[in-house]
This record gives sequence, C-alpha cells and structure tokens, in this order.
Amino acid sequence: MKPLKLLTWTAVALALAGCAGVEPWQRGVLAKPQMALDPAPLQSQLREHNYNSREAAKGGLAGGGGGCGCY
Repeated sequence: MKPLKLLTWTAVALALAGCAGVEPWQRGVLAKPQMALDPAPLQSQLREHNYNSREAAKGGLAGGGGGCGCY
C-alpha cells in the first residue's frame, strides 16, 4: 500500500509544481491573440455552423462523415 501512497503524493507534488502566479507585467504577453486556445474563433464558429447544417445534427463532432462525402 505504501508504493501507491508514495506515487499519489508524488503526482500531487508534480501537479502543484506547475502552478505559478502571473505578475501584472506578464499578463500582456498572455493576452496576445497567439496565446489563445482557438486563434480564429469566428472561423471555427462558422465552420462548425456549416458542418452542423450539412449534417442536420448538433454536437457529436467526433463521429465519422455524413452521406454527402464533404468531410
């Protein structure tokens, strides 16, 4: 049981080591468009709307293509 406990505490320590505070002068760098998770949100939204319109369904983006052979 001790190795599992040691492994758990090691994982927690490693996870907490990744947490860091951001100073006010560093926030400008993180606010740049290049740092966004989705660099083109409008394009992604339009692409998703187009895909959902062709598939006649909402969500389930992980499934295989539709009957039209577009994707």
